[in-house]
Amino acid sequence: MPNTTRDGFLWGIAAYGWWGLVPIYFHWLGKGISPFDILAHRIAWSAVFLAFVLTLTRRWPDTVRCLKTPTLLWPLAGSALLVAYNWLMYVLSIHFQIIVQASLGYFLLPLVSIALALLIFRERMRPLQQVAIVFAGAGVGLLTWEVGELPWLSLAIAISFGVYGMVRKQVPVDGLTGLAIETIVLLPLTLTYLAVSYVQRGEIEDAPLLFKLSLSGIVTAVPLVCFGQAARRLPLAMLGFMQYTSPSVQFLLAVFLFGESARGGWWNYGLVWTALVIFSIDSYRWYRREHAGTGAATIEP
Repeated sequence: MPNTTRDGFLWGIAAYGWWGLVPIYFHWLGKGISPFDILAHRIAWSAVFLAFVLTLTRRWPDTVRCLKTPTLLWPLAGSALLVAYNWLMYVLSIHFQIIVQASLGYFLLPLVSIALALLIFRERMRPLQQVAIVFAGAGVGLLTWEVGELPWLSLAIAISFGVYGMVRKQVPVDGLTGLAIETIVLLPLTLTYLAVSYVQRGEIEDAPLLFKLSLSGIVTAVPLVCFGQAARRLPLAMLGFMQYTSPSVQFLLAVFLFGESARGGWWNYGLVWTALVIFSIDSYRWYRREHAGTGAATIEP
């Protein structure tokens, strides 16, 4: 394995492994704080951490340029709202102890991206992609039938992040600058919410809890930095396969560490996983055909 690919693989494992283990951090926070407060602190402390990273990497000029460019700022403002909503849905899944639904949402994400490409960009689906959509739809439909309710958190997570990815793909900025702009856009509303909340309560969190919350900036930003490094070094097909590491780890944690049940039966989750296998095989075949004889592909960060 070439050094570049090996390094990219290690960066990718770090990113997706970290994302998979994130539920442990939120469980460590405990239930003494509301999901909205967790979201607000996550944004605020991410801003602090990103300010440090931007200073260290001397990326403030790029960030300021984006803030002064309406054609970049407005789409990133929209993506900021989408990622904040996605984060809130994820925190709610942990708060309500249904991490299984969160993992299902990220398993569904590649298939949601296909559906968005079909609906928004009028792209044509390849035959195996159509088969994958059928399997995934059957799995979600049977889950809804047997559980008695739509797995709305799963769909909210998948759709919000799918649309987020679609928006970000259209904006010509790198991952670090884009995340910084999104955080800056969200920061005024976040600080206002925290200020009002503290005034109403008449107190702030105690020191141990505030320390735990301060780590949310690192928890949020570090895997994104690792992912950016992996994306520069790995072919798209390999990166696509690796993305299932995160929801797989989350699912295993939910069932075996936090004692959740796979509501609706393993068979129905198996239909979704079958869809992902079909999707992955099709993506790999497409990638090999498109890049046959061209060497390793490069990927935009």
